[in-house]
Amino acid sequence: MQVLLLFSRQGKLRLQKWYIPLPDKEKKKITAELVQTVLARKPRTCGFLEWRDLKIVYKSYASLYFCCATEDQDNELITLEIIHRYVELLDNCFGSVSELDIIFKFEKAYFILDEFLLGGEVQETSKKNVLKAIEQADLLQEKTETLYHSRSFIGRKRAY
Repeated sequence: MQVLLLFSRQGKLRLQKWYIPLPDKEKKKITAELVQTVLARKPRTCGFLEWRDLKIVYKSYASLYFCCATEDQDNELITLEIIHRYVELLDNCFGSVSELDIIFKFEKAYFILDEFLLGGEVQETSKKNVLKAIEQADLLQEKTETLYHSRSFIGRKRAY
């Protein structure tokens, strides 16, 4: 996989993960073209298309489009399954994932993606193991925040 994009029906980019090095200007150009191409397609059209020298695989969930650009020889059905697995992971962490979850909790959405994919390849096939890693990271973050907040009150004088 070379890139994963999440965007709204209005074409607003909500999340992007690039697995190939490109200049920012080129990334913006590719993103704009891909979003425009996918949104111009009819709703009941196949979620696979050839674009330049890449295969584009996309799927719409509620108001979000999940779009992947893969190499020409990659399997479209596996890519579609990767998209679906990522949505399942997001659903497990956010309840039923929505565009607002991605907007306001984008760090967690990126973290989930990084636990699942590494370098554009599936890092962990077990949904259970990915969710366990996310749960452990959440617990560590809670402990760190609790420790930070408790130490910020130590040494303060009380005003009576």
